[in-house]
Amino acid sequence: MTSLVTLSGVSKTFDSGTQAIAALDLDVRSGEFLSLVGPSGCGKSTALRIIAGLIAPTAGSVAWPQNKPEIGFVFQEPTLMPWRNALDNARLPLELKGIARGDAEARSRQALARVGLGEFEKAYPRELSGGMKMRVSIARAIAAQPKLLLMDEPFAALDELTRQSLNDDLLKLAREDGITVIFVTHSVYESAYLSDRVVVMTPRPGRVTADIAITQPAERSAAYRLTPQFTDAAGKISAALGHAMAA
Repeated sequence: MTSLVTLSGVSKTFDSGTQAIAALDLDVRSGEFLSLVGPSGCGKSTALRIIAGLIAPTAGSVAWPQNKPEIGFVFQEPTLMPWRNALDNARLPLELKGIARGDAEARSRQALARVGLGEFEKAYPRELSGGMKMRVSIARAIAAQPKLLLMDEPFAALDELTRQSLNDDLLKLAREDGITVIFVTHSVYESAYLSDRVVVMTPRPGRVTADIAITQPAERSAAYRLTPQFTDAAGKISAALGHAMAA
């Protein structure tokens, strides 16, 4: 795989004096699903925001060998506009880009259908469950046809069954569209299920302490959670996280 984005010696110290990450080196390859795992406050979300260009690093560099692609961002909270229905929420980033309304609506309608909300275009956020709101948030991101999708603990507040369903849908979308995903999670099991690679970070200031390849199988299903490969992958991630915490 070729590199999509490379962080070299990236550090971030906020105005408050808090150093979130220090000398972070990370190479993200095109087409992979990469999870960032680490203790709270270790700079996982900061790293995502630096990659997205929402904040600048204090030191180090972010390089895009193949030019910076279209980027989608899904936050922990759905952040939907309460006065806009699902279709209009999904259309918002396209609207801000100045895309013609007809084209924007068609792309947003298709995105909603792909996340299982084709019949809820006119529903407002107050009428949707937590899982449905997150599906609208994902539809909003993929409507812009990104090549890189950044996801900051998007399923953390959801029940386990909804979370597993969204995990499967996300893998399907990423595979069908050839999207590179960088996914922040606190869940060892979620990272083991979703990822091609899991990067474990140290407590603040965050650095990479382990880079774990998840090799089997390429396509996941619910049955994968019952396999020795899944148990082994989760065990390796858990051990690396425990080592990071102890260090």
